[in-house]
Amino acid sequence: MATVQLNNIKKVYPFISGEQKSKKKKNDENKPEKKKSNLQITDEGVVAVQEFSLDIADKEFIVLVGPSGCGKSTTLRMVAGLEEISDGELVIDGKVMNDVAPKDRDIAMVFQNYALYPHMSVYENMAFSLKLRKEPKDVIDKKVREAAEILSITQYLERKPKALSGGQRQRVAIGRAIVRDPKVMLMDEPLSNLDAKLRNEMRAEIIKLRQRINTTFMYVTHDQTEAMTLGDRIVIMKDGYIQQIGTPQEVFNHPSNLFVAGFIGMPVMNFFDADLKREGDKYYVEVGGLKVELSKEKEARLLAKDVQSQPVTLGVRPEHTDVAEKGISARVEVAEMMGSSVHLHVNASGRDVIIIVPTVEMEDSYNIGDTVKFTFDGKVAHIFSKETDLNLEF
Repeated sequence: MATVQLNNIKKVYPFISGEQKSKKKKNDENKPEKKKSNLQITDEGVVAVQEFSLDIADKEFIVLVGPSGCGKSTTLRMVAGLEEISDGELVIDGKVMNDVAPKDRDIAMVFQNYALYPHMSVYENMAFSLKLRKEPKDVIDKKVREAAEILSITQYLERKPKALSGGQRQRVAIGRAIVRDPKVMLMDEPLSNLDAKLRNEMRAEIIKLRQRINTTFMYVTHDQTEAMTLGDRIVIMKDGYIQQIGTPQEVFNHPSNLFVAGFIGMPVMNFFDADLKREGDKYYVEVGGLKVELSKEKEARLLAKDVQSQPVTLGVRPEHTDVAEKGISARVEVAEMMGSSVHLHVNASGRDVIIIVPTVEMEDSYNIGDTVKFTFDGKVAHIFSKETDLNLEF
């Protein structure tokens, strides 16, 4: 339905005056203190989003992911027109939208808290935006019932929101958005209020929905599982900056820096202080008395960048770490039975490390205090610079 371009988008929240600050302080006296983020502070004010550039193809599903306070929701709200763009350019279908009113952008947004009208029925909630457009009644009825059928909420059309579960309310909120046939669908953490089982179900529903409506999606979440399962591409953010853009497989297999490596993947990647050794055209990593040769692909990338021997941060995912007779020595601190596997939390040279052991490969159970040895293959090792935190392969 639409292409979206964000060209060097920036959002700065100006400092408030002394009078405004005094008034705000009085209003906030009884509110709980919020944790401050690491956003950049300049003479202009607090920079929430910095140098954000992204080209979104027609019908593409883009997911913005990152920790709380990284600027992902602010970016979404700028696309929606709910936040003013401080600098840069927003282009939708070739038209600059910076000064276009939200109602004229042909965008629909699904919020985290559903934002349904409590006094209206499900049908009335879904039909409301169409009534404002003065659409014919028969057209409204057709669109509402088609959307309800897609989302399996036809039986709830006469109910009020208070009579619905969280998952049903979220379906209504999505239905209210899709009846408008928007060019761009924006979703701001729509599943965060649901329990784990419902989140899984609703993720599947959104994937099915995406196949049935021809719309470009921008989806915000802090849940990497949602990001990995829903997105055609993922935009990983931190402190207002883009850290990496890529397909789920790309950011998982080739994280661009230490932050992305530690953020994507569950359980989180294991990190070690190690040494990268170059011997001619060969590269090895040495850690805890273990020497592992890197794969041919990794060696070729390191050679192309003429990377020399140096101390590095080594990253290995728990699922790529194997218990072996020879390897790095570690002490078991916790053994979590997860059904198909056991997650061993061990201490190796003062570092907390997680090893995933498939139960089908287990000969004995693991107890707290046991000593184990583990190793890894050179094709799954990630090498990061100690100075820049960047992946030395890219």
